[in-house]
Amino acid sequence: MDLRKLKTLIDLVAESDISELEVTEGESKVRIVKSGAPVAQGQVVMMQPQAAQPMPAVASATPAPQAAAEVAPPEPVGHVVKSPMVGTFYRSSAPGSAPFVEVGSVVKEGDTLCIIEAMKLLNEIDADASGTIRQVLVENGQAVEFGQPLFIIG
Repeated sequence: MDLRKLKTLIDLVAESDISELEVTEGESKVRIVKSGAPVAQGQVVMMQPQAAQPMPAVASATPAPQAAAEVAPPEPVGHVVKSPMVGTFYRSSAPGSAPFVEVGSVVKEGDTLCIIEAMKLLNEIDADASGTIRQVLVENGQAVEFGQPLFIIG
């Protein structure tokens, strides 16, 4: 399932009264669950037939707004490059090879920053702004969610 279809499904769930949507296309299966929080946009969980992964538990109680403000990390300064999909984050093209970028690397718009593996496909993620890599926010091999910050470009 491509990114446009996935975004359309997320928007559909967010704007409707349904709380959950599950779609199967070939061997791919996507389940979108709307959270009970008033500002939530929905939770996306993609499952692959070969590797069953446990779903994270959703907390039933939401913290008070004041407590959430105290715990929230400070906003990063610079341009945030976010994940366009759910998948596994890789900093290099192959195990043992040098990462595409390091902190302090100068990048131009269109340069490859990382790879996200989604449904057995490797997707190169390019810089959408020019600048210097200030921070790498994700560890190599870590699962990432749609919209999750990956890099800070300053």
